[in-house]
Amino acid sequence: MKMKLQTPGPRPRARGYILLLTVLMLAISLLMVGSLFVYSQNTSKLNQRNSDYYTAVSAAEAATEKVLAQMTSDFRDYGDGYLQEHLDNYRRMVPTSSEASAWGNFDFMDQSGNVGFSVLNGQYGPLRGFSDQVRILSNVKANNSGDGVVGSVYQDITLTRIPIFQYAIFYNVLLEFTPLPPMNVTGLVHCNTNIYMNPMGALTFNSDVTSSGTIIASPNPVGPLPNLGGSTTYLAKHDSGVSTMSLPIGTNNTPSAVQQVLMVPPTTEDPQSSMGQQRYYNKADLILLVRNDSIIATNGLMASRAFSVPTNELFQFVSTNVSFYNKREAKTIRTIQIDIAKLVLWNATNASVRPNLPLSDVRVLYIADQRTFSSSYESGVRLVNGATLPPQGLTVATSSPLYIWGDYNAPASAKGTTNTTATLPASVAADAITVLSTAWNDANSSLLLALRIAGDTTVNAAFLTGIVATTSASDSGGVENFPRFLEDWTGHTLTYNGSMVCMFYSSIATGLWKGIGATYDIYNPPNRNWAWDQNYQLRDKLPPATPDLTVLVRSDWRMPSAFGTNVVAGF
Repeated sequence: MKMKLQTPGPRPRARGYILLLTVLMLAISLLMVGSLFVYSQNTSKLNQRNSDYYTAVSAAEAATEKVLAQMTSDFRDYGDGYLQEHLDNYRRMVPTSSEASAWGNFDFMDQSGNVGFSVLNGQYGPLRGFSDQVRILSNVKANNSGDGVVGSVYQDITLTRIPIFQYAIFYNVLLEFTPLPPMNVTGLVHCNTNIYMNPMGALTFNSDVTSSGTIIASPNPVGPLPNLGGSTTYLAKHDSGVSTMSLPIGTNNTPSAVQQVLMVPPTTEDPQSSMGQQRYYNKADLILLVRNDSIIATNGLMASRAFSVPTNELFQFVSTNVSFYNKREAKTIRTIQIDIAKLVLWNATNASVRPNLPLSDVRVLYIADQRTFSSSYESGVRLVNGATLPPQGLTVATSSPLYIWGDYNAPASAKGTTNTTATLPASVAADAITVLSTAWNDANSSLLLALRIAGDTTVNAAFLTGIVATTSASDSGGVENFPRFLEDWTGHTLTYNGSMVCMFYSSIATGLWKGIGATYDIYNPPNRNWAWDQNYQLRDKLPPATPDLTVLVRSDWRMPSAFGTNVVAGF
């Protein structure tokens, strides 16, 4: 008997469950595959967006750098007024394919998305001797970016106008502290090139010392002096490589270009040009043009009302027939002598000038010596009887060498002291500045040094002038000889409160600094009671027509959200 065994097959309901499970697993697998595909796509797209974003950010930064470079150049050469007038030019200043073909791949946009206005500059208020800020913002889209990703960069830059006499010592040429007896410098010091420290005694700086070049603890290698072995102490910062500070004169700031602020302008120059606005001639309340046979007096080209002064009035305070000998120059100085005391009296009473001056008083006096000289003579302007100035202060400027004879801007309470509370705003600007003491005598000017004995003298005025550069044969004389001397000051003191600004090399008074004592027969130095005049911290205490330096510094760099609305200037 045969038996047949049969394996029971799945029941219909079990077969349905297996099918359902298979379909479910297949769906899950397809979902996972789809998710992986979507994830891969999204990752690729996100990577592309990131790449597009950072590419756009880099282009935006390049756009801001292009504008920043142009603004820096324009601000240095022309000042803040030029920037204000040319904001639309900066707004349209975008990198172009003519500069590099890659820039054709980008759209540069303003805040509203308008193409071709890559950079937006905010308005800023007039500078007041301190600082304002401008924000440069650029929005950029790579035009091959499918998602329209926009990168944004802004840079904040600080625009600063600094009255030049806020520095105790400011040099636009090499600055040398050599050969130097003990000296204590009380105010800020800056040089637009290198500073050489080679003191003979102890040199102490109480405030910041900055150099756009390098601060070097050794003598100028061009000069003849060895290391003199003194010490230098800094009680505040001393930094090299800082931003250059320049006069906005509309060209370059080489010493010879800067010296033009002392010159009579050419007839074709616009007095409102960047150079024209810096010239002392144009700022003057009273101009004296001294010629071989006449004196012409008028006012500066920026004045709203022109006038002329009768010659007989001028001779109340001007002399042109005085001469003395200058041992350093080895020439006779045919001086234009201004009696300040008589100028003060004339200023208070004249009828031809006062009604035409915006502040009634003569505050800026410019003198141009247009006489002809033989080789044994030299031009010079001399200020005498200057202890008391006109009531609103006085700035005297000339392209000639200038001499101050006796106390200047020194009421009784200010003589021999650094207390300048009773002094008036004062400055002198000239090719060179020489201080002649209270004991100076023209009759002795050509005699031996032993017969030219100085007396104690006080001068309170900012100096803007030139020096004679160090050569292999002669040192410049250093800061301590920045004002020049022609007497034996041994045992006598020059009290000086002001600011010493050297912007160029002298073009007329070019006699070399040789040294001191009877061997050279030029001078022996005074005891130096020198200080920076702290009045210059206050705008209304600055001398009339004080020049302003300009400097532009980056203060911030960020990547904000594109098309941000927080674009501000003047904050």
